[in-house]
Amino acid sequence: MPYRRLPNTDAARLRAMKIALERGKELHPSKMAYSFKTLIELQKFLPQFEQGIQLQRQSITTQNKKSRNYNEVERKARTYLTHFIRVMNMAIFRGDLPVDIRAYYGLATNEATVPSLNNDNELLSWGRRIIEGEEFRIKKGGSPITNPTIAVVKVRFEQFIDSLNYYQNLNKQTIDYSQKNNELRKEADDIILSIWNEVEACFSNLPEDDKRKECEEYGIKYFFRKGELDKPEEVESQNSIWQE
Repeated sequence: MPYRRLPNTDAARLRAMKIALERGKELHPSKMAYSFKTLIELQKFLPQFEQGIQLQRQSITTQNKKSRNYNEVERKARTYLTHFIRVMNMAIFRGDLPVDIRAYYGLATNEATVPSLNNDNELLSWGRRIIEGEEFRIKKGGSPITNPTIAVVKVRFEQFIDSLNYYQNLNKQTIDYSQKNNELRKEADDIILSIWNEVEACFSNLPEDDKRKECEEYGIKYFFRKGELDKPEEVESQNSIWQE
């Protein structure tokens, strides 16, 4: 005996609901195979679900596009900070600056290494320390470090912060859409199941082939097990269609 299979992708869910909705619009309520109450529920829910899926897809697409720009802005901020620290260390090595100026930046005075800037938190933390330290040192009468100056480093750093905030907001938006759509999917599955149960119950007294034909008009998908069809490829064809 053939068996029905509920849709398991968003595209299949949308298709099942649209077929049921169109069938409901074509018939007088007294002739529909599912209740008018369910039809109203479907009419209200379908646009919400379709919009939710579309918004999530758009958000993911935007996030993917913006990630390239974000990565480049992050790289430049890291590069300028790294170069500034190296230039400062070279000035100390030449004797142009005293060793203890490293303390302005929160660096160990006896080490000439560049701190780790491998992730966003490290980049944020050290970026603020370096910028604030250099600005304070200059106010105290120290000669500015150049090539790059702290002003140029600050511009790159602020661009990174703006890009990071924007990207994090995009990521949060995508997560919010995903969580909301997970709830909508559960509701969609409940509506589809309700419609299919009502439709099958309506045609339950018909012969099996006639019942299946009538139910398929409402979007119910039936699948034959291997051996139930003359051509095995028809089974594979059925199975692939509902996975779209």
